[in-house]
Amino acid sequence: MKLKILIVLLLGVGLIVSPAHAKKGKSGQLPPGLQKNVQRGKPLPPGWDKKLAKGQVIERDIYSRGEIVAPLDPLGIVTIRIDDKVFRVMEKSREIVDILSR
Repeated sequence: MKLKILIVLLLGVGLIVSPAHAKKGKSGQLPPGLQKNVQRGKPLPPGWDKKLAKGQVIERDIYSRGEIVAPLDPLGIVTIRIDDKVFRVMEKSREIVDILSR
């Protein structure tokens, strides 16, 4: 009888704890190693910038590294160059409105 109670308790604890250890969904953040490289001013690895798409939010570190190509317009959109790519981005939210070059 005690063994059954112990098994039930262990299964219950397992069900409660397992969601806490589940892999989190993609949040649009760079992996830690890439974040460190960006902070050091190193470019993103080839192919990573292709993952930036319309509607996504650009990381602060990457955005701050960008060069302003066209100033803020009345809609709050600024055009920036990051490495060799040009983006139209909402200034306040850093959301990509358009990608002008690939």
